[in-house]
Amino acid sequence: MERGSWLESGELDEELPWLGEGGGEIGVRARVMWVVEGAALVEALAPAAALLRAGGLVAFPTETVYGLGANALDAVAVRRIFEAKGRPAEDPLIVHVLGLAEAQALSPGFPELARRLAEAFWPGPLTLVVPRGPSLPAAVSAGLDSVALRAPSHPVARALLRAAGVPVAAPSANPFGRISPTRAEHVLADLGDRIDLVIDGGPAEVGVESTVVDCRGEQALLLRPGGVSLEALRAVVGEVRLAGAGEAEAGMGPQRSPGTMLRHYAPRARLVLVVGEAEQVGEAIGQAALGLAAKGRRVGLLLAEEDRARWAGEEDGQAAGGGSGPAPEQTAGPPGGPRWRVLGSLRDLEAVARALFGALRELDAAGVDCILARDFGGQGMGLALRDRLSRAAEGRVLRLESQEGPSAAAARIERAVEGP
Repeated sequence: MERGSWLESGELDEELPWLGEGGGEIGVRARVMWVVEGAALVEALAPAAALLRAGGLVAFPTETVYGLGANALDAVAVRRIFEAKGRPAEDPLIVHVLGLAEAQALSPGFPELARRLAEAFWPGPLTLVVPRGPSLPAAVSAGLDSVALRAPSHPVARALLRAAGVPVAAPSANPFGRISPTRAEHVLADLGDRIDLVIDGGPAEVGVESTVVDCRGEQALLLRPGGVSLEALRAVVGEVRLAGAGEAEAGMGPQRSPGTMLRHYAPRARLVLVVGEAEQVGEAIGQAALGLAAKGRRVGLLLAEEDRARWAGEEDGQAAGGGSGPAPEQTAGPPGGPRWRVLGSLRDLEAVARALFGALRELDAAGVDCILARDFGGQGMGLALRDRLSRAAEGRVLRLESQEGPSAAAARIERAVEGP
C-alpha cells in the first residue's frame, strides 16, 4: 500500500502550507495522520480540525465506514465534497455532530420522535432526518428543507468534532457509487489525490453505513437499514415503516437520504445477489460458479462460513469435500477457477458486515468479472447486508423458488450474469 507521508498525531505543520485558498488542489497527494494509541486525541487532532475550519477535506474514521469531512457550515467546502467524490447534487450528505444539543441547534423544531431515538442510540450508527435550520447551507440537503444528522461513536470522530468546533458534513470517503472504505488505505487508493488529509484510525468496527430514519412524521420511516437494526428501533418507538420504492429508491430528483439510489456500493465486476433458503442458495451458487468458469468467466463468490465445505480444498480451491479451506479473511480459489471469500457465519452477521466491503475490493483486485453473492437473511444486520448487496448488484436480485432445483436455479443465475 502506498501510504504517503506517515505522521504521528499532532506532527502536522500548524501553518498547513499545503492548503491553498479554498482547499487543496486536485492531483496533490493527501497527507496522512496516523492516530497513536493512547494519544490525547483532541489536542493531537488540532491541526486536522484547523484544516476543516479552513475549508479543507479531511477523511476520518467512524464506527461505520470512513467519512470524507468538510465544515458543514461552509457552502464552498461542502461543494468540494461533491467535486472530490463525483457525487450528484441531489444526493444529500450526513452532518455529524457531538450529540443531541448540537443537533437541536441545527434543527429548529427538532421532533420528539428524533429525540427519543437520539437518546437511545447516540452516539452510534443512527442518522435522523429532521427539519434543516438556516445555519446549514442547502447543498448539504440536496436543496430540501430536511437534514440528516448523526452523532458518531468512534473516539477519533468525536475528538475531531470537539477540536473543530463545527458540525462536519461527511459522506463515505470513496468515489460516488463505488465500494465504501473501511480502512484508511481504501481512502488513499480512491481519493488520495483529491483530498487534503486522511486520519488513519484503523479498520471500521461496524463495516456498513448508518441506519437512516425520517423522523418528521408521526411514525418513524426507515429510509436505509444499517448499523442499528429495525428490531432495535421498534423496541424504542414502536412501529417503524419501511420506505417503499417511491419513497427511497426512485433515484430521480433530490433524495431524503444518502445511499438510496439503485446503484451504490458497487464493485467493477457485475454482481448478482441470490436470495432463498440458505442451503439452497449455497448449492445453486456453487453450480453456477463452476458453469460460468467453464465458459471462461472470471467468477468471484461471497460466501458464508456454512458454505465452506463446498469449497474446501485449500490448495487448489476446487469444490470438493474435506480440508479446512481458506481462513475467513482470505480470498481463495484455483488459477483460472472461481475466487471466493468467506465473510463469516450466518450466525454472526456483525462479522459479515465488517468483512463485506473489504471482500468486494479484494475480488475486484483479483480481476473477477462477475460476483455471485449469497443473501444473509432479512433479520437484524441481514437487512442492511441485503440492502448493500442489492444496490451493489444494481437490482440484479434472484429470488429462488422453494421447490426450485439447484440445476434450474444455477441456470437462472448464469443467465443473470450474462444478460444485459
